[in-house]
Amino acid sequence: MAGHSKWANIQHRKGAQDKKRAALFSRLSKELTIASKMGGPDPDGNPRLRLAIQNARGQSMPKDNIQRAIDKGQGGGGDDYVDIRYEGFGPGGVGIIVEASTDNKNRAATDIRTAFSKNGGNLGETGSVSFGFDQVGEIEYPPEAGSEDEIMEAAIMAGAQDVESDEGGHFIYTAREDLQTVADALAEHFGDAVEAKSTKLIWKPQNTVPIEGDAADTLMKLLDVLDDLDDVSNVYDNSELSDEEAARLAGE
Repeated sequence: MAGHSKWANIQHRKGAQDKKRAALFSRLSKELTIASKMGGPDPDGNPRLRLAIQNARGQSMPKDNIQRAIDKGQGGGGDDYVDIRYEGFGPGGVGIIVEASTDNKNRAATDIRTAFSKNGGNLGETGSVSFGFDQVGEIEYPPEAGSEDEIMEAAIMAGAQDVESDEGGHFIYTAREDLQTVADALAEHFGDAVEAKSTKLIWKPQNTVPIEGDAADTLMKLLDVLDDLDDVSNVYDNSELSDEEAARLAGE
C-alpha cells in the first residue's frame, strides 16, 4: 500500500482550483441526465446512475436538483449522447487523456483538437497515451474521515488496492471491477459520519513526467482550457511537479 504521492497532490491542487460550484453542479447534472437516459431511472439497476448520484451527494447537491436531472433523462434530455476518449500530448511530452460525453462528435473533436493545438499540444491516436495509464477505481474521502493509518486500515478491509493521502484528503484506489464493492463497504464502515466526495473510474499514470517553468505554465493552461469545454467530462495527465513548482503555480 503506497503513501503520499506527488501525482495525487497535483491532481488535488488542480481539482481544487478548476471547479467553481455552479460549473461542478452543471457537470454532475449532465452525468445524472445521461445515465438516466441510457440505463433507466432506478439506481439499483443502473450502476452508472448509482455512481452519479453518489458523486452528486458527495458534493452536497440538493436532492431536488438530483431528481430533476434524473427526470430530465426520462423526459428526453440526454438524447444521443455518446462517450468518447481522446488522447494526446502536451508540453514536455506529458500524456493527456480526455473523456467527453457529447451529442455532437464533430463539435467535441474540433474543440478538443483546437485546445491542444493552441496550447502547445497535439492529439494522438487512440491507445497512444492510455497504454501508459491504468484504469482503476478512485474513491475520495475528505481529511476529516480519519488519519492516514485509519483510512488505510479501513480500505484494506474493504478490498482496496492502494491508498494515497495528503492535506487535501484520502484517495483510495481499487481494481476497476471492484469499485462499487469497495465503495459500498467503506460507506457501511463510515455510516452517517462521513460521505465520499467522489467515486469514479479514473486513468492513473504508471509513470510521471517531470515538468517545470514555461512548459508547466503552458500545460496548466491547456488542462484548464480542456476542462472548461462543455463536452469534456474528465481530463487526466501524467505530469509531475516539484513541491516548489506546484506552489508557484498555485500562487503560494
